[in-house]
Amino acid sequence: AAAMSVNADLRRERAAATFQPELLTHILDGGAERTRRRKEIEALVLNDPDFQHEDLNFLSRSQRYEQAIRKSSLMVMKLREYGIADPDEICWFKSFVHRGRPEPLDLHLGMFLPTLLTQATPEQQDRFFMPAWNLEIIGTYAQTEMGHGTHLRGLETTATYDPSTQEFILNSPTVTSIKWWPGGLGKTSNHAIVLAQLYTQGQCKGLHAFIVPIRQLGTHQPLPGITVGDIGPKFGYDEMDNGYLKMDNFRIPRENMLMKYAQVEPDGTYVKPVSDKLTYGTMVFIRSLIVGDAARSLARACTIAIRYSAVRHQSELKPGEPEPQILDYQTQQYKLFPLLATAYAFHVVGDYIKQTYQRITGDISKGDLSELPEV
Repeated sequence: AAAMSVNADLRRERAAATFQPELLTHILDGGAERTRRRKEIEALVLNDPDFQHEDLNFLSRSQRYEQAIRKSSLMVMKLREYGIADPDEICWFKSFVHRGRPEPLDLHLGMFLPTLLTQATPEQQDRFFMPAWNLEIIGTYAQTEMGHGTHLRGLETTATYDPSTQEFILNSPTVTSIKWWPGGLGKTSNHAIVLAQLYTQGQCKGLHAFIVPIRQLGTHQPLPGITVGDIGPKFGYDEMDNGYLKMDNFRIPRENMLMKYAQVEPDGTYVKPVSDKLTYGTMVFIRSLIVGDAARSLARACTIAIRYSAVRHQSELKPGEPEPQILDYQTQQYKLFPLLATAYAFHVVGDYIKQTYQRITGDISKGDLSELPEV
């Protein structure tokens, strides 16, 4: 019955393929068993009435966020109900739930939790990781500021250590130092990993990461000294509450500095890390995923354009003859096919980059920093 509903032009094009699409699918998924499992997870989501919704194109920005946060909450509960724990399987489930679109827990799952795993001490993980895993703590990753993003040395947020109280004083001294754009910051998160310039004993020790509570647990109101909110409408990303964060001499305990590599002792003595590049690991992790994300986005766009080109007929080349598919025009092929090839190239390179990152970070966790320059 499903085959009867497929457009005749599409059926004909698919039947003329010189390769087996199923084998190519297995290559893209990483094997036949992974394809089977991916489709199994997809069916769990698509057949679940809790994840159905009206056409997003007819919803306002606020309604899109509300739908996304509702589905994100359900997603976490269903993942636990189904016992899905493999990182790739979680990504598949998440992608099917949100149809490949961003969602409010992206930075909590993709940056906050991984940073705790890779940069927190065992004591800090005991304090923060399980509450974050159970979504009692919902976090974001606050690096980008109004004035600077990837130029890390230019970030202006400060964290000044006060040995008399054993606290760090977080401050946004300028307009350009206000954290701007982190996903999940606008409405969802109650904590943030804040990247700030560390000052201790009168010296700047460079950029370090700090766990900063920003909203009161229970009421979700901003804490005193914290100004936080949503940056407003954007060109896309309606499901994500990108936000801003200004800190006015906001104090956190010394133990809230992520200290797996660098430490500040109670008296303010700074203990250097084996490499000052280790602080940037989370953002490098996200950068390593962007190539694969670009591949998937380009693949979706190519799929839409090529399918449309197969079913759309345009202009009689000879009077009285059927109008040809626009896919048969060389100019249309010239525009679309190189992009399709690029999507495959991005997919392969994205997999390579992700595996390289995982291998090198595995070595780093064992103390081997020899390949750190690669990332």
